[in-house]
Amino acid sequence: MAYVENRTIHDADSHVMEFPEKICEYVSARFRDDFQPYVRERDPDWIREITALHDDAEYLGGAEQEIMLRRGHHALGAFRREDRPKTLDYLGFASQLVFTTDALDNYGLETGRTNTLACEAARAHNRMMVDFCSVDKRLLATGYVPLVDFEEAPRIAREALELGCKGLIIPSRCPPGHSPSHMAFEPLWSLAEEAGVPILFHVGGETKMSADYHNNGGPQVLDFHGGAENFTSTSYMAIPLSLWQTMSVLIIDGVLDRHQKLKFGAIELGAGWVPSWMRFMDSGAAAFRKGEERLKKLSATPSEIVRRQFRVTPYPHEPTGWIIENTGPEVCLFSSDFPHVEGGRNPLKRFGDTLQNTSVADQQRFYRDNFIDLMGAGLDPSLHDHPSVSAPGAGT
Repeated sequence: MAYVENRTIHDADSHVMEFPEKICEYVSARFRDDFQPYVRERDPDWIREITALHDDAEYLGGAEQEIMLRRGHHALGAFRREDRPKTLDYLGFASQLVFTTDALDNYGLETGRTNTLACEAARAHNRMMVDFCSVDKRLLATGYVPLVDFEEAPRIAREALELGCKGLIIPSRCPPGHSPSHMAFEPLWSLAEEAGVPILFHVGGETKMSADYHNNGGPQVLDFHGGAENFTSTSYMAIPLSLWQTMSVLIIDGVLDRHQKLKFGAIELGAGWVPSWMRFMDSGAAAFRKGEERLKKLSATPSEIVRRQFRVTPYPHEPTGWIIENTGPEVCLFSSDFPHVEGGRNPLKRFGDTLQNTSVADQQRFYRDNFIDLMGAGLDPSLHDHPSVSAPGAGT
């Protein structure tokens, strides 16, 4: 019995949990020695143990019953592409956007000093993601495009699309030395718009909270993984700040207006901040409109442009119904974060509890329609509805 039955739900956030050395298979030979110091280490004995576990017939025999219970590398299809189609069968989602786990920050290479290697790491990432997703058309590979080089960005994007990527990720942090809204990126936006695929942001691409904030004189606070390198209640506060700024300049500097068919999606960056951000932009546009020609040229208020072209995944612990009510029914998307532990073991229930007062039509937008709108040509029309659903909207 699948986790989702007789309804269409698209998953806007899932992951491959590649082992650290995996990406090295896709790095061009001439860059491998330079890239090796940036590869993160993992205990080789642990890798052998977890791989052997996924070779065990008894363990695999329990995968269907525990499809939402096993997390991380223990989940079926977490790192082995051949297992992922069966994973999707057990989950019951109509499609999944698939993101990396290990390369979310592009290995910290976008410093202005290692731009060439940053671009090669992105190309290797894109080859890796397409290879993993090649086993099933329901798996939608994401390609990464650094913004450190004006000329390389559209080249990397074009290569990613030719490989088969269905969406293009850019970092939410500001690249060194120029704005993400710089006019030199017009070829990138045009390329994505013409291809009909979205520009995506994902957690990991933001500027992290300064470590000084965590020095409060007490003991080190560990995250729910037991380490100090991930999210805590304080570092969580900084997650949307880079995206708040990046999307603001993209809207105010007219990028979205010049490319009105281009959609932007924020994945695993939360959504509780979006209503305030929309209103803050509107108030700023009203306050400065008299003196700024760029504001006078906008086709609509910033919040209206958001509703037209920006989509976002709430966390399951956020008040999704309230967010939809205060942003508009076009904005929010369902996501599971499978197989990451952060997504929880029953996201459908957690989201469903917050959507009890949301109309059936707006719930369908959350689970289905807004994802189809975001993905455009990146989602094959044959995938718009789950095979168990005979007509659009049935069972929702």
